Amino acid sequence: MGAARIVVVEDEGPIRRGVGDALRTQGYEVVEAADGVQGLDEALRLGVDLVLLDLRLPKRDGLSILEELRKIRPRLPVIVLTARGTEEDRVRGLKMGADDYVIKPFSARELLARVEAVLRRSVDRPPELHGVRLGQGVVDFDRREVRWPNNARVELSETETAILSFLAMHRQRAVSRDELLTRLWGIGTRGIETRTVDMHIARLRSKLRDPTRKTPPEAIVTVRAKGYMASPELMPLDGSAEEPR
Repeated sequence: MGAARIVVVEDEGPIRRGVGDALRTQGYEVVEAADGVQGLDEALRLGVDLVLLDLRLPKRDGLSILEELRKIRPRLPVIVLTARGTEEDRVRGLKMGADDYVIKPFSARELLARVEAVLRRSVDRPPELHGVRLGQGVVDFDRREVRWPNNARVELSETETAILSFLAMHRQRAVSRDELLTRLWGIGTRGIETRTVDMHIARLRSKLRDPTRKTPPEAIVTVRAKGYMASPELMPLDGSAEEPR
């Protein structure tokens, strides 16, 4: 496993850069965001291990970001960074699901210790999906491939893997094209042609057709006026992606 990927959401440039530099010296991969909208987009990308979140942000405040993170990625660790030192603010953030709370000003040593502690605790949380079972086949997100019986394999692109993984992790609901564009491509939807999502879904569907069945069901279902949803045929795997029999 590579270095942990940490998103620092902080509008004060000197603090944001100082925190980023301190984390990088310890080998962490750091992504910086200067406002709430950008911060939420970065925090929801696949591969993020921890978010350092300021409460007072332009465009969108930290508590609303925390609330949305807990709905979409409930197991993602979050440490709140803020100048708000009252007990009420601390309690509210923790009740909303923050893993820890650091009050400004803080030392780099204290922050790094808290980051390490939260990351250690997060190891014991249920892991995100590494793959799904599809009929007699297995989709391995780590290797980006579909494996069918008799060693038949189909490669998936990074984007195709990200789309399927996102749909599988949110299999209880339909995901709109706009949400896929925002979460996976990292772009806003104004003026963007959502047909690019449809084209990726079409290619992905063709790669996920079970060759062992005459009339295989669709692995990705279109939900009218809402978007796309993982089919009940896609069953999450426990642990590492196993080989099909």
